[in-house]
Formats: sequence, structure tokens, C-alpha cells
Amino acid sequence: MPNREPISLANVEHAAVAGRDARNVDESTGRFPTTSKVGFVGLGHMGTAMATNLAAAGHRVSAYVRRPDQISTLSALGVAPTLNLTELFDCEIVISMLPDDNAVREIVFGRDNAGLAMGLMPDAIHLSMSTISTAAAAEFAAEHRRHRQAYVAAPVFGNPDAAKARQLFIVAAGAPVDVERCRRLIDNLGQLFVVGEDPAQANLMKLLGNMMTATALEVLGEVITVLRKRGQDPQPFVDIMTRTMFGGRVHRIYGGKIVAESYAPGLIMPLALKDVRLALAEAEQAAVTMPSVGVVRDRLITGIARGHAGLDWTALGLVAAEEAGLEFVVP
Repeated sequence: MPNREPISLANVEHAAVAGRDARNVDESTGRFPTTSKVGFVGLGHMGTAMATNLAAAGHRVSAYVRRPDQISTLSALGVAPTLNLTELFDCEIVISMLPDDNAVREIVFGRDNAGLAMGLMPDAIHLSMSTISTAAAAEFAAEHRRHRQAYVAAPVFGNPDAAKARQLFIVAAGAPVDVERCRRLIDNLGQLFVVGEDPAQANLMKLLGNMMTATALEVLGEVITVLRKRGQDPQPFVDIMTRTMFGGRVHRIYGGKIVAESYAPGLIMPLALKDVRLALAEAEQAAVTMPSVGVVRDRLITGIARGHAGLDWTALGLVAAEEAGLEFVVP
């Protein structure tokens, strides 16, 4: 296990810009060229936007899909789709953007040992950008190491709109040389923050960051509901708060969505609940209570029980309104 050093904000900020002078930018395009094929697994809303951006930046992207109906769409976006995972085995780097531990585990180990760990070349990198548990990250890193491959955890902060705009915040951990090899891809997706050599570090930060977002959404939903029940338009309140005391991206972007009752995913409620449960498990292992996150867990369960499973986690605002007796027509 690599030695863990304390991570300060200064160190994180330094890591985010480290290596800038070494980047091989094509000045005519502003892009980061490559001659090798990049594999991609997990072509949902986020993954499709990310793979498309890599292809547009000049990377040769081969994407493993399970549904034949995805093939024509991805081909039109400049991505080469395949129904056969083995066609990714000659890639130097394979990115996974999958929903949970089990989905990544199936790709790593495969069926009948036909997963990435058995199939990738020595020194190839599995760049895991999924939000998964720290235990799973450690498991996958060990399996790839056993096959003389590399594993870099690089979960992302951002929604599909941010992915399309190349404005993701990417928290990476892994061997420094492997992270640097992935930089040419990550630089076409968003901003990189390197937080250590142990992949589990990145996944822990991602889970805890999601909890800060989730609790902010819960509070936004509650205060907006109070304003509505008092007969006031909540938009001026959100405008004032986001221009003064709470000017961060979460409050600005999601506050507006809750006011507008815009709940299109995004991160659907069951996946948000998965992240909450993983974070609570990490906290329990550390003997730390997270009561505010417990409230979010219960609200998510309530929303799913009421038929809102297909909505974004901003629908925590909808649950708060329903609890207060307000009625909305959900599209």
C-alpha cells in the first residue's frame, strides 16, 4: 500500500496545475493529440458526452456497448462502438463510467475470466471514473496490479451538461506516472485534481463531496417550500443568496432547478441513494455519525417510494414540497 501523506488545499491546487508545461498541446486546435486507441465502457448520459468529447478532440475512441440500438447514434458522434469487450483489450487506456461497484466488477473480472484484468496488455491502464466504494476501488486496483496493469481512480463532479461542456471536476488518485499518462485524456474532459497514490482516496473524496451536494439540495428544497407556503416567489430569495452568501455552483445551478421544478436527470434518485449509503458506510467504518446525510437517505427513499425514481436528485425539493402539502404535476 502506498504511503499516505496529509492532503492540504495548497497541495491539491498545486496538483491540479502540475505538469502544465509538459502538456503537448497542438496550438492550431488547442487539443491534446494521441495516436493510440482509447477504450470506453459505460455509455449513459455522462459517458456518451465524455466519449464524444474525446473523439472530437482527436482521440480514437472504441466504446463497448450492450445494446445494438446504440451503435448508429455513437457512430454519428465519432465514437467506434462494439458489442465485444475483447475489442478493447489492445487499448493503452480504458475508461469506465459505470453506475456502481457491481457494474465495474463485472467489467474488471468479466464472465468466464474475460474481463479487463485478464484481457488488457501489461502496463495498460484502467481509468475508473465511476462513483464506487473505497473497498471496490482497492479490490480492482489489486486485481489489475496482479496482472501487471495500472488502475487510476478518477471520479467526476458534474452533471451531463457539465460533461458536454468539458467542465467536469475530476479527482484522481493512482501512481503518479499512471495519472500523468491519463492526463492527455482528462484534460479534454475538465479540470484535474490529483489527491494521492491510493485510488481509494479519490473515491472517498467523491462520496463525501456528493454528500455536501445532497445536503445542500435538501436544505434548498426545505427553504423554497417555506417561501412557497408563505405565498412568496422563491426566485428572488435564491437570486439574493447565490449572489451573496451562497455563490457556489451547487446553490446557483440546483437552486434554479428546484425553483423551476426541473427534475430531469442528471443523477437519478436511486443512484443518489446508492452514493448516500456508500458514504454512510464509510463514516460508520470511521466511527463518525452523519445525521444530516441520514435525513437525505430517508428523503430519497420517500421519493422513490412515491414514484420519483426516474427524477434527478434535485427532486429532493419535490419531496420537501409534498411533505408540506403542496402539489405539483411532475412531467
